[in-house]
Amino acid sequence: MSRSILILLAHPLPDSLCAALAHTYADSAMRAGHQVTLLELATLQFDPLLRHAYRQRQPLEPDLERAAQALQACDHLVLVYPTWWGAMPALLKGFLDRLLLPGFAFRYRRDSVWWDRLLAGRSARVITTMDTPPWYYRWRYSDPGIAQLRRTVLQFCGIAPVRVTRLGPVRSSSPARRQRWLQAIARLGAAGH
Repeated sequence: MSRSILILLAHPLPDSLCAALAHTYADSAMRAGHQVTLLELATLQFDPLLRHAYRQRQPLEPDLERAAQALQACDHLVLVYPTWWGAMPALLKGFLDRLLLPGFAFRYRRDSVWWDRLLAGRSARVITTMDTPPWYYRWRYSDPGIAQLRRTVLQFCGIAPVRVTRLGPVRSSSPARRQRWLQAIARLGAAGH
């Protein structure tokens, strides 16, 4: 079954491992017949600061408007980023702060503590690189960046299931190991997972 896939690349360097992973996923998915949109967040023109919190609407820049349309149109979201200081980079956090707004991604119910998840019907894959061994990141640090992104961002907006691929440690990885990672990501892309 063909899927509509939106890939968000949140690494500032075009020659990074994250960029190679995102492009490998995209190429493999397209060859398998999926519709793919790849957004390289570092190339988008937008203010990452939610300047008025939720008190006043901040107009979306054209790049964010296009990103919102792509998110609405997709049925599978892929986020590719490095884990820095235990979590997503500021670029991705600012992008999500600006894009996942009330009325677009969620809506609070009147006179209730509950909310409506406006992005339901979509799944997600998180692909993150790190210099920490992934088992240690989960065991010692309790997976803080993934927990935040999965539970309090994506699932809050209705995106589920959220599957995670943690790759590391990058710093000490061999070319052969990186090639195996790229092959694994190519398989995910072909399957649309």
